Amino acid sequence: MAVDSSRVVTAPRPAADDVARRVQSEFLEMPGLRVTEAQARRLWGLDVTACSAVLDALIDAGFLFRTRSGCFMRVESAMPDLAAQRPAFSRR
Repeated sequence: MAVDSSRVVTAPRPAADDVARRVQSEFLEMPGLRVTEAQARRLWGLDVTACSAVLDALIDAGFLFRTRSGCFMRVESAMPDLAAQRPAFSRR
């Protein structure tokens, strides 16, 4: 049986901007949210390429930060962690 490809209907894929806004909203709604890339893929139903692209775009936009352990979190939430990583200045 031949399949008429002109009649095959596929579900529309969400635009990258829509996915990025959805991911951004989740981080805004859940302060302190930390996810690994694998957790992000499961949480938002993304494939490896799409998830990596969205997370990288949000890092480039200054919205997300990647921790040393590989988790992604909001920059505003990461500020105490970043401050703790900086060496203290000593006064002599």
